[in-house]
Formats: sequence, structure tokens, C-alpha cells
Amino acid sequence: MQEELHIDPTYDGFLYLAESMRNPPVLQPHHHAELELNLVARGEITYIVGDKRYTFGPRTLLWMFPDQEHQLVDRSSDARYYVAVFKPDLIHRACRSAPYESLKAASKDPTVTHCKLEATIFDLLSRSMDELMIDGPDPNTLNREAGFGAASDFHYQHTDPDWLNAGLRHLLLLSWRYQRGQPPKQHEVSLHPSVAQALNLLGQPDAPENLDTLAIQCGVSSSYLSRMFRKQIGVPVTRYRNSVRLARFWEEYRQPEQRTLLEAMFAAGFGSYAQFYRVYSDVYGCGPRASLRTGSEPNPALTPTNS
Repeated sequence: MQEELHIDPTYDGFLYLAESMRNPPVLQPHHHAELELNLVARGEITYIVGDKRYTFGPRTLLWMFPDQEHQLVDRSSDARYYVAVFKPDLIHRACRSAPYESLKAASKDPTVTHCKLEATIFDLLSRSMDELMIDGPDPNTLNREAGFGAASDFHYQHTDPDWLNAGLRHLLLLSWRYQRGQPPKQHEVSLHPSVAQALNLLGQPDAPENLDTLAIQCGVSSSYLSRMFRKQIGVPVTRYRNSVRLARFWEEYRQPEQRTLLEAMFAAGFGSYAQFYRVYSDVYGCGPRASLRTGSEPNPALTPTNS
């Protein structure tokens, strides 16, 4: 799916710190015209790219190139990771010499370019990012909107666009200087075809409701699929299905027609309020009505027990 990030012409990109505790999951496979950089500060994040799964821990720097399809499938409950996005125009203006030439190319390569930074280098990059975010939007809002305004009229705004744009250019070049020449790390796991098929089916609105039906459609037994899915994705099928439904709930709840909580819940595929309440509380640490009473976002003061 092509994701339109709707970045205002004033800005060469955007930057925010994503946190599991207040950042609703966005789990569908997608790509975009912009270059994306992630820097993991705490916990772990797991992506599917092509037919491979990657899990990244603290101090990992990773790149999603333009047009490279990627899918976030899981995050630890304590995950915090910087997300920086760079427009193609910025990349072409900033990258004029051979060492940076590869940043200009779109990629459909199912390999994630990444490296683990030394502690001093990680501190330098994270401090640079923190500095750029000082005059940016409220972190709660950025997390709620996935940085760019998923399914809403939100647009990223910064009180000092020139400072932000200069900082993004510096951040891009500095990060690539540390990435260049790094040996590839073996974080990838090749997906079994049945697991890849299960991920695809679970992402559909009419996903099978039970494991037996899902396994039949994937051509394997339910016990085999359950075991292999957990081994390769890192979470049980049930937890992943609930994460997909929760992500769909947020999409439905923020629609312009102002769906009620119950309407959005049923549209997302939850069978009852009790089921929805249990999943929501496991992720965000409190019930949905409590955290949505003052706005459509989880309470960042509450630590989730699951992701």
C-alpha cells in the first residue's frame, strides 16, 4: 500500500519519538516516496520486509528506502524509537557526492540496511534528534497521529522550519556516515510460506476468526501454524490478530464521520466489548473509556502490560 505522508511544502520531512505506550499500532504493509530512518532507543521492534522478519534492539539504526514495502508486526511494551522521514527533494539536494549516491535510489530490495551503533555515536544521534524535536508538535499528538496524521486532518508543524530542515539534512548525512561500511548483521529470519500467508490473511477485514480455519487456508495444521507463527514472528497468532484489530479500531475511530467507540470497535472486527476491553487494557494499561474520555489517545502516564 502506498502511504501518503502529507508533509507540508514548508518542511523537508519530520521527526518524532514513537513509544509503544502511546503510539497506536499501524500494522499493514506499506511503502512511501520518502526515506525513513529508525533509531531504537529502548526495547525491541519487529518488521517484516519481503519474506524476512527482522527484530531490532537498542542502538540499532535502520533504513527503509523509498518504495521499500515494510510492515511493523510487533513492539515490546517498553519500545521507544526515533522515526525520521526525509523527502526526496532534500536527499537530492544534500547528497551530491559518491558516498551518498545510494541514498537517492528507491528500493524494493527485501533487505533492511541497518547497523548497531557504539554507545557514544548513539548518544550523539539521539541528542541531535532530541534537539530538533524541542520546537516540534506535542509528543502525545505525534504519537497519536503516527507522526504524519494517519486518517485525520493533522499536519506536522514546527515553530522553526529552517532549523528543522537544516537539522534533518545534517541528521541524514551524519547517520549515513556511520552506516557506511558497516558489516550486515544477521537479524533476519526467512518466513515459512504458511506464516507469510497467515500474515496476509490476518491483515484482511474478513480474516478467519479461528486458528483451524486460518490453518486450512494456509495449507498446514493448526498446531504447526501456531508453533511456526510464534517462532518466526515472536508472538502468538491470537496476539497478532488482536493487534491488527486494535490498529483498525484507531483507523475507524478517527474517521471524519465521528464513529462512536462501539461502532469503531465492531467495524474493527472485535466480537464484543468485553473482548475489546481486554485487548485494549492489556496494551495501554487501562480501559478504553477511561483513556478516551478526554481525547482519542492512550494515557501516556500508564505503562502497558503488552504491545
